[in-house]
Amino acid sequence: MKLVYTGKTKDVYSLENGNVMLKFKDDCTGKDGKFDPGENSVGLTIEGIGKENLKTSVYYFDLLKKAGIKTHYVNADIDNATMEVLPGKVFGHGLEVICRLVATGSFIRRYGEYIEDGTPLEGGYVECTFKNDEKGDPLVTGEGLAALGVMSPEMFESMKEQTLKITKVVADDLKSIGLDLWDIKFEFGYNNDEVILIDEIASGNMRVYKDGNIVDPIELTKLILNR
Repeated sequence: MKLVYTGKTKDVYSLENGNVMLKFKDDCTGKDGKFDPGENSVGLTIEGIGKENLKTSVYYFDLLKKAGIKTHYVNADIDNATMEVLPGKVFGHGLEVICRLVATGSFIRRYGEYIEDGTPLEGGYVECTFKNDEKGDPLVTGEGLAALGVMSPEMFESMKEQTLKITKVVADDLKSIGLDLWDIKFEFGYNNDEVILIDEIASGNMRVYKDGNIVDPIELTKLILNR
């Protein structure tokens, strides 16, 4: 394996067979030691969360496969906290896609004068940010992505459609165990001009509530996997 990228929560290696290996870490995004999937930097380390995030990702990738949604997932080695995936080129220098079902977090920090924290966003609201820590992960529109040559309008529509479908699969699954998904973060790439979900679907990338209280990543993973 050859290390090609060191990320906040995963390291990325290239494999001889042309695929990619993701090594999951125990780091989580947040601020001042408090977990927050909306933050753009590592805020805390939770022992064992890397493997738990991997287990959750495998669970949801299998669920998406059953739903007919293609992803980059190939296989996983839970003991070593690694996942083999298809190669997928990222858009630009990295793009994050957030689907919001309820207004909260950075959405409220930006638009709080127009909407109250906890207000449902009917149908889901999809927004994109560039992965750029120095600039605070700036927002970018579909038109902006096209103007910058990052992706075509057709690719953006495919990505948005997939985001809404994937979010519904995850939200419905969580609802079946009494949990409410408020928002979730994805990454997409392209393989032979086909837009596909890459990276992970883990507890650390979603904000979930139970009985009005946010569920921390470790507890959320337990609830998802130990049903």
